[in-house]
Amino acid sequence: MDESSPLRIHVERTLAIIKPDAIDKAAEIENIILKSGFTILQKRKLLLSPEQCSDFYAEEYGKHFFPSLTAFMSSGPIVALMLACDNAIAHWKYIIGPVNSAKARETHPECLRAKYGTSELQNALHGSDSFQAAVREIKFMFPNSIIEPLPSREENEEYLSRYINPVLLRGLTELCMNKPLNPIIWLADWLIQNNPDQPQICEAVVVEEEQ
Repeated sequence: MDESSPLRIHVERTLAIIKPDAIDKAAEIENIILKSGFTILQKRKLLLSPEQCSDFYAEEYGKHFFPSLTAFMSSGPIVALMLACDNAIAHWKYIIGPVNSAKARETHPECLRAKYGTSELQNALHGSDSFQAAVREIKFMFPNSIIEPLPSREENEEYLSRYINPVLLRGLTELCMNKPLNPIIWLADWLIQNNPDQPQICEAVVVEEEQ
């Protein structure tokens, strides 16, 4: 094993929304989500008011499609899902495809918007555009579930590189050399024995009192 190659684990969270035009296909879409490698951490079915939709899409305020967008998103129930997986934001955006469903059927016929959407407005699904958008949108839809900010990919890499990778790579190297019958238990025992933060137990010092 090449110890110079760090383990790359990019667990992210993103917000997905099944819009009113695809609500009848919610169960089918959720099944696709799970088969695509996502974990559904939270799910809510709700009906937003036009005012709530305006708040959610505040960054689009002033654009010509804003009134139609808020009217459409408040026209029926939606399903909001907090998704997690490696590179969740980019992965979900790739799966749902281009914003315009009509064009998506020409350029990305396998994407979900091509399959379930009908137009640029009624495009079946929403996905967070960026890490910052995911933080804001998840807080909006699930206000009680996020206590701390989501760690960025860079923060995850730095944490793993500093605290996990050096010891874990040594353990995996030893594992490959020994090839035990039960590798999971062997590795767990090895990590316990080689924990660099393991508390040091010092021998008690006996102080004799003078008579």
